[in-house]
Amino acid sequence: MGGVAVLVTLLAAACSDASGTVDEVGGPAPAGAPTSPGAAEPAGDMPADPGPRTASIVMGGDLLWHNTVWHSAAEDHRRTGRGTRYDWDPMFADLKPLIESADVAICHSEVPFAAAGAPSESYPVFAAPRSIAPWIASMGWDACTTASNHSWDQGFDGVTTTARLFEANGIPYVGTFRGEAERERPVILTTADGVEVGIVAATYGLNGFVTPEDQWWAVSQTTEIRDDLLDQASRARATGADIVIAHVHWGTEYDHLPNDDQVALADALTASPDVDLVLGEHAHVVQPITKVNGKWVVYGFGNMVAQNEVERPDAYEGITIDFELTEQPDGGWLVSRAAYVPTQWGHYRPGNPIRIVDATGAHLASVRSAVNGVGHNRGLHEDRLTQP
Repeated sequence: MGGVAVLVTLLAAACSDASGTVDEVGGPAPAGAPTSPGAAEPAGDMPADPGPRTASIVMGGDLLWHNTVWHSAAEDHRRTGRGTRYDWDPMFADLKPLIESADVAICHSEVPFAAAGAPSESYPVFAAPRSIAPWIASMGWDACTTASNHSWDQGFDGVTTTARLFEANGIPYVGTFRGEAERERPVILTTADGVEVGIVAATYGLNGFVTPEDQWWAVSQTTEIRDDLLDQASRARATGADIVIAHVHWGTEYDHLPNDDQVALADALTASPDVDLVLGEHAHVVQPITKVNGKWVVYGFGNMVAQNEVERPDAYEGITIDFELTEQPDGGWLVSRAAYVPTQWGHYRPGNPIRIVDATGAHLASVRSAVNGVGHNRGLHEDRLTQP
């Protein structure tokens, strides 16, 4: 697991779909960080004041599994022999230390997984390779958001398939749900310091798909009153979350600036005492990092990996944020360090597999311009994956 987060809300039974290989489904859920008693204090000594608790949050852009991304992982498998068909590790090798270092590392799994025995599918209606689920666990991500405009690409079967694969690999997910009771149960992670981090998520829509009326709960959507993110955040806070992160799939594709709906929703979310941090996806290009009502908002991470049209070089850019929150004397939590890492990658060609690396040159300039697009981000730092 990335850092030491473990799920407070109990996971359901292990995946009932046992037809996949170990590479596809994975083994039992990984255990949380072990605990061990500290050394005994000498008699009469007072323990040192540990100071305020902190929690580091790492998240990046869309995991968007176009077919050329699979082809790249298949080429790496042929070279390394790891995995049964795909080796995802080389593509993300430079990112892994950052993900593993976080107290809570969150991924955005934008598309559903293929059913057992079914082929993977690319744009416009996705079904991602099943081996991605155990790989996500091995990378160190502690949870994944699943609400996106592609959540219903494989209908309710895709929602349940994705849930089972994540569940089998010990990955909490939020944004899509198998039942109304699951929808009402907040996802809260607990760090080694006992910080409880709640995650809520929603999408602006489903690319024209409509969930059946009797399955309204299956995908959290910002356009429905009953799916209101503020209600989700309130339930998470009432359940005991110290920190609540709102993740939203929103915005206008390929536009580096937030649209009016994003601005209005960011204002409503940050005005709530139940929301501490707002993180966004969907535009496939980087959007600004800023403060709204004194709270940090990441309007758009861009992609973490994808293979959009080569005529859109800014769709081959992304950011991964590394924020630290610190407990305040009044019991609240504030971001005490805000940093982002700009990344880039190339379009796959045989013999030229995808590698996510530090952004340089024109890509770096593009990311910096987008991040600073609306200002109001004093104190934001830029970090690198690798030392120069």
